[in-house]
Parts: sequence; C-alpha cells; structure tokens
Amino acid sequence: MKGTGSQPVSNVAPAEERPRKRKIGRLVLAAVLALVIVGGGGLAWYMFTGQQDPAESLPPKADYLALSPAFVVNLEESSGGPRYLQVEVQLVTRDPAATAQLQHHAPALRARLLMLFAQQTREALSSREGKEALQARALEEVRALMVAETGQPQADALLFTSFVTQ
Repeated sequence: MKGTGSQPVSNVAPAEERPRKRKIGRLVLAAVLALVIVGGGGLAWYMFTGQQDPAESLPPKADYLALSPAFVVNLEESSGGPRYLQVEVQLVTRDPAATAQLQHHAPALRARLLMLFAQQTREALSSREGKEALQARALEEVRALMVAETGQPQADALLFTSFVTQ
C-alpha cells in the first residue's frame, strides 16, 4: 500500500458509508416498485373499464352537399313594400351513399325549401330563435321528402351558411 504518511490508502469505504448506501438503494428500489405497481394498476383499470381509443369513438366523416345557387324569396309582408330573404343551404350526412341520393333529389328538395322560405316573415326571422326554428323546419322538410322517396331520412343536419334579409 502506498501512502504519503503513516496512514495506508484503501479502496474500501468506511463502515459508516456502507449502511447509508444500502438505505438509499432500498429507497430507490421501493420507489421503482411502487411506480410499477401503480402503473400496472392504472393499465389494468384502463383495460377492464373498456376505455376506447378516442379515434375509435369519433363519428364517421361528414359529407356536405351545397344546394346551389342560394335561395332568394319574397317574404310575406302586409306593409312596407317587398322584403327579401337570401339563404345558402348545405345538407350534412355521414353516409356517402346518402350524398348521392340527396344530389339526385336536389330539384325536389329545392322546390320544397323554396316554398317554406317564401312563407316566412321578416319579424319571425329577426331573432336567432326564429332562424333556428326555420332551420329545424327546413331539415324536417328535407327528411320528409327523402323518407318518401328513399325510405331513409338521409340528411343528418341542415346548415344555413349565409342568411340575408332585406
């Protein structure tokens, strides 16, 4: 053993440091074991509760069909001269086959919606509630025609993408 004094140099840690290293090692082992248990429990809970991948729970892709050109009608008014409504309509479906059916029946759909829009008054359409009521009624008209023609409602929703009264 080499040394510069009377003390020999040793590679062995003093007796006081060995128990401290053992305690730290045991703490690290306990922490790792706790993480494995908690992680395994979380994974088991996830699998047994039937949680699905968020992508699997999304509805099918929406298809949009514009009923072009925009509808332009005279509104029913008793005074004040002519009033007009211009509205652009898009139908929404999640069935690609329904898109073809809606396109095929577009002339009949336009005729029904045109009659519905022409029955409106400016006062009835001045509020959001009035516009939403007209939108719901228009969807009912579309679905009624499609059930009569195809046996299925075909449209999931009807959107007003432009709405102007004058």
